Amino acid sequence: MEQVSPLASVEIPSLQGRVSDEEWKIRVDLAAAYRMVAHFGWDDLIFTHLSARVPGPDHHFLLNPYNLMFEEVTASSLVKVDAGGNPVEPTPFITNPAGFVIHSALHMARESAHAVMHLHTPHGQAVSAHRDGLLPLTQTAMLVRDEIAFHEYEGVAVDLDERQRLVEDLGDKSLMLLRNHGTLATGESVGECFIKLYYLERACQAQVMALAAGEANVGHPPQGSPEVTAEQGKVGLKVVAQALAWPALLRKAYRLDPTFAS
Repeated sequence: MEQVSPLASVEIPSLQGRVSDEEWKIRVDLAAAYRMVAHFGWDDLIFTHLSARVPGPDHHFLLNPYNLMFEEVTASSLVKVDAGGNPVEPTPFITNPAGFVIHSALHMARESAHAVMHLHTPHGQAVSAHRDGLLPLTQTAMLVRDEIAFHEYEGVAVDLDERQRLVEDLGDKSLMLLRNHGTLATGESVGECFIKLYYLERACQAQVMALAAGEANVGHPPQGSPEVTAEQGKVGLKVVAQALAWPALLRKAYRLDPTFAS
């Protein structure tokens, strides 16, 4: 029997050539990030969000359609919304108000937050619920731990008033543990944001596995080494993201399914 694409009933005209080259590149990168989240098993059905700001003075940003799985997201299906959460252009898709609240808060308040990514993985949620958050148990954790802020749980994020508290809690950090909720990363590009999120998620996974043996059986690094590693991470992760890891992940996304870039 011939298989029918789940998108067969949804017409998604290509936006390539109808948006600026700069916006199209961001769309392709963001769609690739969605596919990579699905590839690593970090998606949560159709929930959680990755977003990227569109160049220009209007603070428009791109968000996933609410009714597509992450493995279905394409560059052209991403919805461009304004500061009020309204689609800027006609679209057959709807957006998630919880995603808008979290992402609009950070895109509007921080100029360097060109990309914002938020996940609900079991490991990320587990560490977000841990009393001490992310512990310096692994090199991966030590590379990003100094960049982590915390935001207390207030329920599903649909209250616009929560935006100010999110911004205040993030402060000058680039990563956040949303208590009892999940992980969040910001970056100056989609690639940088994704790599930071990758390190945070891997660190959370390693912590959950290490603590399965009981905290009394876990070895801690020598005094001073977490601080040294944190300084290395501040410089190294940006280089890794921009020049090494993200270009490699983008090639992987094309190998897995090049339709994301349509």
